[in-house]
Amino acid sequence: MIEIDISGEERELLKNLIAQLRELVLSTSSEGPLDPSIRRLFPAAHAENQELEREYQKTMRDQLLEKRLSNLDRVEQSLFDKELEPEALSAWITIINDLRLVLGTHLDVSEEEELSLADPNSPDHQQRAIYHYLSHLLGELVDVASI
Repeated sequence: MIEIDISGEERELLKNLIAQLRELVLSTSSEGPLDPSIRRLFPAAHAENQELEREYQKTMRDQLLEKRLSNLDRVEQSLFDKELEPEALSAWITIINDLRLVLGTHLDVSEEEELSLADPNSPDHQQRAIYHYLSHLLGELVDVASI
């Protein structure tokens, strides 16, 4: 068992973010375009060949969606637990990373650029703060999982 020591406010934030992520991933189908904010959750396998890419997405997107929904369920079920089993910890890591990817895409974060908190009066300041929080939480979870 792994102790998860985060506040009730943090758990409520995660609960709200998970609900939003669930809504976003459920809005996708095995065919058709992806919402740009979740494109990193369903990566292209054949970006150079649209026909192969359509076939790949048609075959794999539902499987990826099913796995994501299963992880979302697992995290929701354990969200207010004080301790996590290793399988739940793995789901947490996956979902926190998915949340970071979606928010990072929305904020146009690249791997080369570290996102700063910038101006506290900026319209996306709260989203940037959440991105930093998720990054920190993910790092902590990965550290615990590697012990």
